Amino acid sequence: MPIEDKIGAAKKIDALLKVILYQAQLRVRYRITVDPPLPEERDWERPVILVEFSGPDASLLLERNAELLRSLEQLCQEMLRLRTDEHDTLSFDALGHRAMRIAELRGLAHAAAERVRKTGAPYAFSPMTSRERRVLHLALRDEADLTTESQGEAGQRHVVVQPKHGSAPRRRSSGGMIIRKRG
Repeated sequence: MPIEDKIGAAKKIDALLKVILYQAQLRVRYRITVDPPLPEERDWERPVILVEFSGPDASLLLERNAELLRSLEQLCQEMLRLRTDEHDTLSFDALGHRAMRIAELRGLAHAAAERVRKTGAPYAFSPMTSRERRVLHLALRDEADLTTESQGEAGQRHVVVQPKHGSAPRRRSSGGMIIRKRG
């Protein structure tokens, strides 16, 4: 277990957030939940500690692609000295943003999959966080004719969706049937 004292970690997060939010004069409330209940189909993340923000200024946390929300999360990860592979144990959200973003990413993944099937050409997403890349990989993991791969370095890491070796784009015949062209 990466966070051995979960209650102690939650108290440290609370203390840090109180100082930061007071100094920033942000009118937000937050709830820290240890071992939060999550739906079974939500296999892309299983945080040990979930911090949820609400209130009049909560939308400010989501501006510029949720940069402030992600920064607060990263500060707390650093304070708890979580290794990179342990970052998923702590999750910050505001106004249900995370669920909306995940639904958006899953939709984008399936649209990219259809595009790759039609054209036979790889599709590269723009750079995103490791959590967002993971959502794309998991959204397409059951697509037998496609592969996903993270490419790039540091802040330029992105997902590429491509046909598996030997797959060809699907072509529509004049009768509307889908025919797989081999060769």
